[in-house]
Amino acid sequence: MGDHFQTIVDLDANGADAEPLARRVVEWLVAEGVVLAERTDCVLSLPMGHPPGPRWGRAVVEAAADDEPWDGLAVHAGRTVFHGWPGGLEAAVCPRCSATTRLVDDGWAMIDEAWAPFVDAIGTWSATGVAQVRCPACARIVPLRDWAWNDDYFAFAHLGFEFWNWPELTPEFRGRVAELLDGHRTAYLRGKI
Repeated sequence: MGDHFQTIVDLDANGADAEPLARRVVEWLVAEGVVLAERTDCVLSLPMGHPPGPRWGRAVVEAAADDEPWDGLAVHAGRTVFHGWPGGLEAAVCPRCSATTRLVDDGWAMIDEAWAPFVDAIGTWSATGVAQVRCPACARIVPLRDWAWNDDYFAFAHLGFEFWNWPELTPEFRGRVAELLDGHRTAYLRGKI
C-alpha cells in the first residue's frame, strides 16, 4: 500500500520570510482544528510534525471515517527540493521559449544527456540556493526555479507544507493556505513511497 504525501509549496517565499509564514499557516491550522499544536513523531520526512486535529475533515475532499489521516503535517521552512514520487517525471518546460525538454524516452528510461544538466543544477541549488540550466532549444540560461515540470513534479523553494497519509486536500483549502502566504504562487505536489 505505501505512504503518500501531498505538499503545498510556496514558490515565492525566501529564506527570511519562510519561518514567519510557516508560523502564520500553522497557527491558522491549529485554530481551525485541522492539526494539533503539539509536535509528535507523526511524519516520515522530518523528526517531528503536527498530528491531525479534531476537524481535519475541513481540509479534505471526503472526510469518511475510514479515510482518517494516520500521519501528520511536516513543515519545511528552509531551502528544500520538493518533489513528487515515484515516477511521473517526463519533461521540463523552458519559461523563456516554452520548449519541452524530454527527460525520459518512450520506455521511461532517463535520457542522460537531457537529464544531466538538471541533476547538476539541483545539486547546486540544494547547496547554494542558486542554479541555472541552459535551455537546449533557445540556448538561454534559465534559473532552475523558473523551469516548469510536468505534473508540478519539482519545486525548489524555502517553504512547504507536507501532509502525510491524508485524504485529498480540497482546492479551496489549498487556496486558503495560499492566501495566508500573502497570495504567493504555490505548487501542489503529490507522491507515494
